[in-house]
Amino acid sequence: MNLTISSVKALTFDVFGTVVDWRGSLIREGKQWGKTKGIQVDWPRFADTWRNGYRPMLDRVRRGELPWMNLDRLHRLLLDPLLSEFGMVELSEAEKDHFIRIWHRLEPWPDSVAGLRRLRKKFMLATLSNGNIALLADMAKRARLPWDCILSAELAKHYKPDKEAYQMAAELLGLAPPEIMMVAAHPNDLRAAQSLGFKAAFVARPLEWGAHTPDPVPDSGFDVVAGDFGDLATKLGA
Repeated sequence: MNLTISSVKALTFDVFGTVVDWRGSLIREGKQWGKTKGIQVDWPRFADTWRNGYRPMLDRVRRGELPWMNLDRLHRLLLDPLLSEFGMVELSEAEKDHFIRIWHRLEPWPDSVAGLRRLRKKFMLATLSNGNIALLADMAKRARLPWDCILSAELAKHYKPDKEAYQMAAELLGLAPPEIMMVAAHPNDLRAAQSLGFKAAFVARPLEWGAHTPDPVPDSGFDVVAGDFGDLATKLGA
């Protein structure tokens, strides 16, 4: 292991896209639901449209244009106009809740669970996600994600990449930032963590947005660049 990361004691993980396949999960559940209801929808476009609304909504909270609310509530705000756009205007509240809960049931990437188990033998593992705690706990239980600790932007009342989210993680883990490595498939998340002293590991997820979208080119300033969690474990000596 590189001497510059030999002091790392804990790994904090972005979750959506890095640990779990949000897009594939939404498409699969949407197709299954649509089949039972006899509804034809372009589910890939539905998934992409919902996710594309996520960042602007977070930014409105971060700028103070909206009061703090957790990710389940933000997903709910996005859902009604989304359903209208796709012609699904007659859904019951129970059906709408089903859609919100899909985000609690996202499937991990094929390498995620085995890779996390390897990494957990050497490091403390924690989420550091914009997902709320109930969502992350449901997801972990269902997908058997072996976290030592679930940390959420909800605890800081600040969404990443606000500095308060990362500072909260360091404080609650009882570690100095250089003792923590942020793991993500998103360079902006890693750069924000690095600006506060965290180490950074980029894990490529080229299929996050489907095969048509290339993976972002990793920043040469990251401490580790890995192809998946197994590769990350090897490079970290786990």
